Amino acid sequence: MSKYQDSPDSEYDLVVIGSGAAGMTAALAAHCGGMKVAIFEKDSHFGGSTAVSGGAIWIPDNPKMRAAGMNDNRDEAYDYIANETGELLKPGMVRAFLEAGPEMVGFMEEKTHLKFEHRAFSPDYHSDRPGAALGGRVLDAKTFDGRLLKNKFTLLKPPISDFTLFGGMMLNRFDIGHFMNMTRRPASAWHAFKLFVRYARDRLFYSRGTRLVLGQAVAGRLAYSAIEKDIPIFTEVALASLKVEDGGVVGFNTNDGREILARHAVVLATGGFPANDDLRKMVMPHIHAGSRHYTMSPKPATGAAITAAESIGAQFIKTNRHAGYWAPISLIPDRRGERPFPHLFLDRAKPGVIAVNSDGRRFVNEAVSYHDFVTGMIEEGVHEAWLVCDHQTLRKYGLGPVRPFPAPFKGHLRTGYLKKGASLKELAEVTGISSECFIETVHRFNNDARVGTDQEFGKGSTDYQTYLGDPEHRPNPCLKPLEKPPFYAIRIYPGDIGTTMGLATDEKGRVLDKKDNVIPGLYACGNDMNSIMAGAYPSAGITLGPALTFGYIVGRYAAEAAGASKNLSKSDNS
Repeated sequence: MSKYQDSPDSEYDLVVIGSGAAGMTAALAAHCGGMKVAIFEKDSHFGGSTAVSGGAIWIPDNPKMRAAGMNDNRDEAYDYIANETGELLKPGMVRAFLEAGPEMVGFMEEKTHLKFEHRAFSPDYHSDRPGAALGGRVLDAKTFDGRLLKNKFTLLKPPISDFTLFGGMMLNRFDIGHFMNMTRRPASAWHAFKLFVRYARDRLFYSRGTRLVLGQAVAGRLAYSAIEKDIPIFTEVALASLKVEDGGVVGFNTNDGREILARHAVVLATGGFPANDDLRKMVMPHIHAGSRHYTMSPKPATGAAITAAESIGAQFIKTNRHAGYWAPISLIPDRRGERPFPHLFLDRAKPGVIAVNSDGRRFVNEAVSYHDFVTGMIEEGVHEAWLVCDHQTLRKYGLGPVRPFPAPFKGHLRTGYLKKGASLKELAEVTGISSECFIETVHRFNNDARVGTDQEFGKGSTDYQTYLGDPEHRPNPCLKPLEKPPFYAIRIYPGDIGTTMGLATDEKGRVLDKKDNVIPGLYACGNDMNSIMAGAYPSAGITLGPALTFGYIVGRYAAEAAGASKNLSKSDNS
């Protein structure tokens, strides 16, 4: 068993199962409330899906934006969520999130090493709908120096390798902008040079870069806080079953036959069930319809916590609008087979990129969010599609993991990941796309792109979409004709970055049974808790925002309940 303490005690006040953002936050909040806490992780590394995520954290009306002079309205944020979730809205859960979210930010900044910065301009995904905001609601963790973790740095789950340069150099959105312009702007070249130097120095002593951004910064800062507070994180300890006495949860049994008791609470925060093929097939109709489906979530997230909770009577919600947080996925060939790559925000919205099905037809606005893009695939019955661009677009913006100039790209042609055609007809032949319809589609799109208005799907018609395009391209930041051969294509499939369906809880994170009664001693947060967005995806950070917030709610309430229980016991004995 990997660990950074010798071995777990047999009993704690509160045990957390799962070491992502939700679990570590619950542990930190409970510890600050006076509880003896331990975290148990199934994987060989801590950090969970948080460590491989983009790290965005959606908290409306947060103190960072207010301090910067930005205003927000929680009622408008509520209305925005209500419009997104429709009849599936859980008013109490949403209100609890909106009230506690800003408190969580203050708690983290005061009591832990998790420090935030706000995005002044980062539109909600449906920026044209009532209650949406154009900026301020999305937070990022400040860049973190992984060297502070010392020998624990190797236990932090590493980022997805395809999101790094040179096998381990991380970039955030700000860095990416500089790297794309480093051959044109001296300031960008200088920024890139400094990062190169830092990374080269890191590789003298570490297996990857120690400048942590995105989800790595969130997970790293939380882990550093836990380590500093002597909260143990035990890895390679899996949940086998929950221990129940007198109708309440009093601990859990591990995969190797040990029993860990919890005097007051067990918190489930294992990341949902994205790696459970059987459960995914049960709740994702497009898989039944014949779609191949891929997940970017860690393999240990098999839904074991949900299964264990269901076995003692917990309620598992299966009625969300969507079972997953969707993302289009391509498959990069490597020596071990194929590895998935998510097409989130770097390519689809750029001018000169379109998506077509095997018939050669566009089926969705390419500049919508990754979740909405795959929703379009599912609704149109598109089991696989192609992202297409011309040579000029490929070298200026890149396509998926194919980097823009000056990075080489012929390796992707050799593996067959990137398809190439000297003409549209030849590209259609290489990919198996219906040629006549494909050529007609591109010509029609090109005519629209020249005047800056996508008549068919409205690509580049909202603030969110143009935010992801090229602000220097006119008249529409998302539209440019495909007319500079050769042409290129990458095959994509439906996929996810996590699951939305989870255990029913109340506003305090207490797990409910099938009659909506609280199961004493059992809490859930993160993706083990049913999403308060009910399968909708209204903005960047709507997974980590609620995960941190309900982790904070759970830890705080569990500590308060334990204190009240102790006081009651003292009163009874007096």
